Amino acid sequence: MSKQVVNGKIIGQGEIAPMIYKMIIEAPEVAENAKCGQFVNVYPESKSTLLPRPISICEVGETTITLVYGVVGEGTKEFSKLVTGDTIRISSALGNGYDVQEALVSVLVGGGIGVPPLVELAKHIPGEKIAVLGFRDDPFLVKELENLGVKVYVATDSGKVGFKGNVIELIKAEGVKGDYFYSCGPKVMLKALAAYCAEVDVPVQVSLEERMGCGYGACVGCVCKTKANTEKGFEHKKVCKDGPVFLGSEVKWDE
Repeated sequence: MSKQVVNGKIIGQGEIAPMIYKMIIEAPEVAENAKCGQFVNVYPESKSTLLPRPISICEVGETTITLVYGVVGEGTKEFSKLVTGDTIRISSALGNGYDVQEALVSVLVGGGIGVPPLVELAKHIPGEKIAVLGFRDDPFLVKELENLGVKVYVATDSGKVGFKGNVIELIKAEGVKGDYFYSCGPKVMLKALAAYCAEVDVPVQVSLEERMGCGYGACVGCVCKTKANTEKGFEHKKVCKDGPVFLGSEVKWDE
């Protein structure tokens, strides 16, 4: 399906943690085709911010999508000032999301602003679900996951809430085990998780976060390297179009 840009209507917006906002957008034509792990491009009105901001879809309703995003620059700062009733330009759902697998126990691992897409994912996963989430100081979306029957473990860098440390340390400390792992978060976390999953011989899907220009594969601004039987031993994949979700075992993490 080709990319479309539509005018969505904001029907809810609020700060759910310091500088973290949750926005609910009425956009039936986007919600109809959106899948867990995909993202939308959100377009700022300001002429000084040329590029759209790619934001992961947190939840999909019948006619709505929910976005949870951090305020990190001018574009997201502009979004945070919008209120119920305002119009916002967004693209149709983009990228390849998670490929949900049958497993007795699935483990969802999220870091910071990588946590939101795990909420919609949790709705589609069969069997037992465990989430291991890492934050700097203030957790968010924990209740939403618990309400979906997910057992949640929380780690914070500061030790303010839950376990003091990172998600890999928490997984080991709690003896968390699963047949299949899914993850989204900063690259350093995904790399460590992919190494851990290789060690315990369990597959993991990772959603890569990269700076994107266009969001649909035209600008080649968000490539990553994946293993391949080529002369160089790798090939370039576009995170926005081929991903953002890849198998942890196929990504070349050191390059």
